Amino acid sequence: MTVNLTRIYTKLGDGGETHLGDMSRVPKTHPRIEAYGDVDELNSHIGVALATDGMPAAYCRWLRRIQNDLFDVGADLSVPADPQAARERLRVQPDQVTWLEGACDEVNATLKPLRSFVLPGGSAAAAQLHVCRTVCRRAERRALLVEDSNPEVVRYLNRLSDLLFILSRGANDGDEPLWEPGSSQG
Repeated sequence: MTVNLTRIYTKLGDGGETHLGDMSRVPKTHPRIEAYGDVDELNSHIGVALATDGMPAAYCRWLRRIQNDLFDVGADLSVPADPQAARERLRVQPDQVTWLEGACDEVNATLKPLRSFVLPGGSAAAAQLHVCRTVCRRAERRALLVEDSNPEVVRYLNRLSDLLFILSRGANDGDEPLWEPGSSQG
């Protein structure tokens, strides 16, 4: 599938509306726009994570794959389901979710069991992965508001947020800040 972008500005959105992938027009505040906007924001934060010192090379390979998959997620969200459509649309597939589960299992097997909740932070790479995780959770909540959305989108985002949490733990290499309940209370 090829994408040709000849002109970046069109002025068509100046009135507060935009086109979906099926060329229907909706307000820029429409749940679909909010959902794939959050996915786009997540992708940008992953780009920052990739540029962060200390990010393990294996994680970088995975994050680049995830960035591409997130464009699939956005494309899926941008086109309403239409069984009468003349052509098949790009949809998130179960094997994309399965791949995330495998990555989760692979990294989680190398980590010590959790003794408490993890505070976002530690190394710069881990902290940025925590930002990615929280933006991913928001994108997941927004995707749930999209009527007739592909259930694989929500599954993908749910599993991705799990992986981002696990990667943040791995990026801290066992030296992660943990919550100490009530530690600052008198």
